[in-house]
Amino acid sequence: RGYVAGDTKNNPPRGAADFTAQVIVLNHPGQISNGYTPVLDCHTAHIACKFAEIKEKCDRRTGKTTEENPKAIKSGDAAIVNLVPSKPMCVEAFQEFPPLGRFAVR
Repeated sequence: RGYVAGDTKNNPPRGAADFTAQVIVLNHPGQISNGYTPVLDCHTAHIACKFAEIKEKCDRRTGKTTEENPKAIKSGDAAIVNLVPSKPMCVEAFQEFPPLGRFAVR
């Protein structure tokens, strides 16, 4: 949605076919498994993104892995997931640009 502006010579913005994210499920009725496709709000973009793979479940506070390749996650869980947007989307790494590396899943 819209245009993205950036410096072409110094770390230009780029689109992502897929990306890995740490998510914390705050309030969801039921379980989330591979293939779930909610709407992701990232900056001004509202794009459907598929949970392609739930890679690991981790502790919310320490970040240590508690389970590899879980079948599903539920409210209160934190996980590392691979997300695939349905349309081209510009996302930034949280380590490089913390304000631009956040998103909400609705």
